[in-house]
Amino acid sequence: MRFRIAPALFAIVFAAVSASPVGAANKEHQQLMADIRMLQEQAQLLQNMLGTINDSIKAVNARLEEQANANRKAFADQKLQGDNISGDLRIVREKVDDNNVRIASLTQEIEALRQMIQQTASARPAGTDTTSAAGSSTAPTGAPPPVAPPAMAPGTSPTQLYEMALGDYTIGQWELAIQGFESYIRTFPRSTLADDAQVKIGICYDYLGQKQKALDAFETAIRDYPNGKAVPTAHYHKGLALKDLRQPDKAKEAFQFIVQKFPDSPEAGLSRQQLQQLDRSKTP
Repeated sequence: MRFRIAPALFAIVFAAVSASPVGAANKEHQQLMADIRMLQEQAQLLQNMLGTINDSIKAVNARLEEQANANRKAFADQKLQGDNISGDLRIVREKVDDNNVRIASLTQEIEALRQMIQQTASARPAGTDTTSAAGSSTAPTGAPPPVAPPAMAPGTSPTQLYEMALGDYTIGQWELAIQGFESYIRTFPRSTLADDAQVKIGICYDYLGQKQKALDAFETAIRDYPNGKAVPTAHYHKGLALKDLRQPDKAKEAFQFIVQKFPDSPEAGLSRQQLQQLDRSKTP
């Protein structure tokens, strides 16, 4: 009896002992598989989130590109508007300049008329009653001799006076041109062409060979019209006159002044040539 129970009990115990490691291994395997599935699910979630983020980034980039295009178009439109405004302002400035020239011409015309009236009034004999003179056909015996007519004809406009002098200047009538330009400056000293007339007086003296008078005329133009348009021309011809008067150092100063103060003027290029000639003349 004992011998039949013992083998059976032994078999049961052996089975229990041998089966326990196998069960534990199965549980660990199942836990590992569960962990792997969890990691796979988390990876899939992360992949889905990354896809969503990429889509959002693409949408943001698209909106940024649209905004950039809109900004570029807006900047281009603003630049076009700015160019149009600049063009309009340039046109307005040109019209204002034209109006200023016209106003200056009208001012000179009015000044000419005023001077004509003054000259006519001064030419009338003193103490003469205009009413009685108009009604009488004979002048009184004690009336003073008539006053000599003025150098400028009454009613002569500044433009006409300048063009007459310029005509003499153009055909080489230097002395007549000097008289005409001097009359113009005396009559219209504030004219926009007064500085040019003064410079041309100096050029006429230069052509006549009167170098010192030419130099004096150029210095007068520089002194009396410091802001005139003809100032660079005056400085350049001053340098030429000084060069002819054998004053090279002073001539060099005049040419250097033009190069420094008026570098973009035509006279600046001519002055550089003169400076090169003066430098070469000093080279042994």
